[in-house]
Amino acid sequence: MDDRTRIELEAAAFRRLRKHLQEDRTDVQNIDLMNMAGFCRNCLSRWYQEAANERGIDMSKDEGREAFYGMPYDDWKAQFQTESTPEQQAAFEVAFRENVESTKD
Repeated sequence: MDDRTRIELEAAAFRRLRKHLQEDRTDVQNIDLMNMAGFCRNCLSRWYQEAANERGIDMSKDEGREAFYGMPYDDWKAQFQTESTPEQQAAFEVAFRENVESTKD
């Protein structure tokens, strides 16, 4: 496979993931994504922003979030974000601690 085709396929997969999280799985909270996968919508929007900035495109944190969320972040939170449960918070603390510990090696 040539590089151009690979990049096009990767971009298509990214767009499908973004659409899936924007439209199909708004019920999945960021804390759940963090607990299960180690990244969330905010991570993806930050990676998007960082990629733009690395290429000389001036993009703020809020612009990166809007590009990924498909709307301003505050609107997303008002429509879809729920309070995390004590169980979600506890799982996050365990996952975060394990992540920090694994990076010390």
